[in-house]
Amino acid sequence: MYTNSRSAAHAYANVGLETGVAAASPHQLIVMLYEGAELSIRMAIKHMNEGDVAQKCAAIGKASHIILDGLRAALDPQQGGDIAARLDGLYDYMNKRLMLANLNNQTAPLEEVLGLLRELHEAWRQIGAQAPATASVAGGSRPAMPHIAA
Repeated sequence: MYTNSRSAAHAYANVGLETGVAAASPHQLIVMLYEGAELSIRMAIKHMNEGDVAQKCAAIGKASHIILDGLRAALDPQQGGDIAARLDGLYDYMNKRLMLANLNNQTAPLEEVLGLLRELHEAWRQIGAQAPATASVAGGSRPAMPHIAA
């Protein structure tokens, strides 16, 4: 009975996530990727502190996958220009820091990447908050990119 309830809850959560992803705008998908990467890194720190090597490795691998195959892959060098190039370099740097943290079992690189992701995440949330006002004022033009220290 417990296993079935647990399986049902897990299936329900997956349907909710899939529905959220299917209904999300491209902007919202990027925000979701940042949230997922941040969560994975927080979990990696937790597992590292608990000495759970397997779970630590899995969490770091998931964060790396989100950064490289999600965030980095979503960059459009044609439209993004200098910002896309800078983000590409930053995502590469983050991935190297994740690998260093994994190899040396250190939380400091994880904390550093988490801080960078939080800053980028906040910038993307600001873009989303500005989008409706900017679109109505500027006739639907794209919102300005907030300052991101890269």
